[in-house]
Amino acid sequence: MSDEAKPRGLRRGLTNYGDFGFSGYLRRSFASSMGYSREMLERPIVGICHSESGFNNCHRAMPELVEAVKRGVLAAGALPIEFPTVSLGEVFLVPTSLKFRNLMSMDVEEMIRAQPMDAVVLVGGCDKTVPAQLMGAVSADLPAIQLVTGPMSTGRYHGERLGACTDCRRFWARYRAGEIDDVEIAEVEQRLATTAGTCAVMGTASTMASIAEALGMMPAGSAAVPAVDALRLRLAEETGRMAVGLIGSDLTPSHIITEQALENAVRVLLAIGGSTNAVIHLAAIAGRLGLQLDLKRLNVLSDTTPVLVDLKPTGAFYMEDLAAAGGIPAVMRELRHLLNLDCLTVTGETIGERIERWDPWVDRAVVRARDQPVQDEGGLVALFGNLAPNGAILKRSAADPKLFEKEGRCVVFSSLDDLANRIDDPDLDVHADDILVLKNAGPRSESCMPEAGYLPIPKKLARAGVKDMLRISNARMSGTAFGTIVLHVSPDAASGGPLSFVETGDVIALSVRDRSIELRVAADELQRRKAATAPAAAGPAKRGYDWLYSEFVTQAESGCDFRFLQGSG
Repeated sequence: MSDEAKPRGLRRGLTNYGDFGFSGYLRRSFASSMGYSREMLERPIVGICHSESGFNNCHRAMPELVEAVKRGVLAAGALPIEFPTVSLGEVFLVPTSLKFRNLMSMDVEEMIRAQPMDAVVLVGGCDKTVPAQLMGAVSADLPAIQLVTGPMSTGRYHGERLGACTDCRRFWARYRAGEIDDVEIAEVEQRLATTAGTCAVMGTASTMASIAEALGMMPAGSAAVPAVDALRLRLAEETGRMAVGLIGSDLTPSHIITEQALENAVRVLLAIGGSTNAVIHLAAIAGRLGLQLDLKRLNVLSDTTPVLVDLKPTGAFYMEDLAAAGGIPAVMRELRHLLNLDCLTVTGETIGERIERWDPWVDRAVVRARDQPVQDEGGLVALFGNLAPNGAILKRSAADPKLFEKEGRCVVFSSLDDLANRIDDPDLDVHADDILVLKNAGPRSESCMPEAGYLPIPKKLARAGVKDMLRISNARMSGTAFGTIVLHVSPDAASGGPLSFVETGDVIALSVRDRSIELRVAADELQRRKAATAPAAAGPAKRGYDWLYSEFVTQAESGCDFRFLQGSG
């Protein structure tokens, strides 16, 4: 069937009652009950997929953003129809938002596929929301364009500029160390997140917005514009117009998110000092296309990609400063000698054309020149060894280089409950040069891989002035966090990976130089521990989504997606 002959608008995917004439008649009848004229119902349709929720602070300004998208769609001659999906408010979900990312992606995919629309605008922002929307859109493969809610603007406290959530961790560490009291921490709490939007630093939400732009799935310069800036609304209106322009084109996600585009996204991730969570989300997006995010290839790219953006948690500035400094196009222009410039974007231009057309002015305090980088090498590194046969991730741009080559004694916590119960025990046998290890916090654990890898410094050490320690787990950490923290150890402990057999007193050796993480325990001793490990007691029978998650979730290097959702179809 030619493109011209394909049904569009309300005629797409008619419900089959055995009489297609009746199906169209019935659909128009019910659409008319919503007050649409027949003229409007003849137009092509742009779906507006959004995740507004009272449990999602990042999306507080979404209604106004959706209205701006509608203006753009109407101005370009199509009919905008919004529809909600699952919403993932990062700090409001138990046990963790990652558990429900795949559920949201399925919701997005199936609603795009099941409802009559010719293109779709994906409106989201919070950490797992944008990955879920991209995963679902990739699988549905209808022309799609991403619009993010944008970051918060910063607040002020006693003359100091604050932004969630790097500064919240910094103040909490000071509180734990006894440097500030209950009254001051309560005052700070009210000043950390003062506007609508996502975290004001290069956390996971900002990282995924930057990556969506680097992939070509968003308008140029739209990742960093603050949520409360009028430019965010103008971008929303323009996104609606762009969506209409995508109708009938072959600029679907599978044509934009290619292997070369994924490599561009990894380069940008490394250059911005982005969140470790992005490795999981990019792997999941790639997996929907039948592609793989190779962690060893990530190391090759990291060795040749400098950190160029001086943003918290690895630097000094905030997302609003990046927007004013030139945004992601300015970063990509500095990386152009490393990028695949012929990759397409949703606007139909190539990445090369996009960055050449961008305003050449840049604030070098925020976006450094490639010959004067923040750091010479990329922000992330993958580690391999007998402790992590399938890999682990370290955010070296947020870590202490003095701990990059380290061998030390382990202090092991068997679970999150064990960690919470013992970490501040004054009798805990722990020293500043020890290594803290958390088990059973990976994707197949009951806690479903929460952002618990940022293990707190034991209170007695924090009060003695210890600011950082090597910490290792199969958990994740917030992109807003900092410290020498090894994450995503795979296979995870709940799957019987080597981490499950680590005991307090064992020695672990980390070498960032050699990309290795080794447990200094003889192979025969590990086998003995494995043989002596009793099978885990069966818990209550799982049902519904709990069962689906436990049966099909993959390890971190495969994106923690469901096996049955991977592949190019």
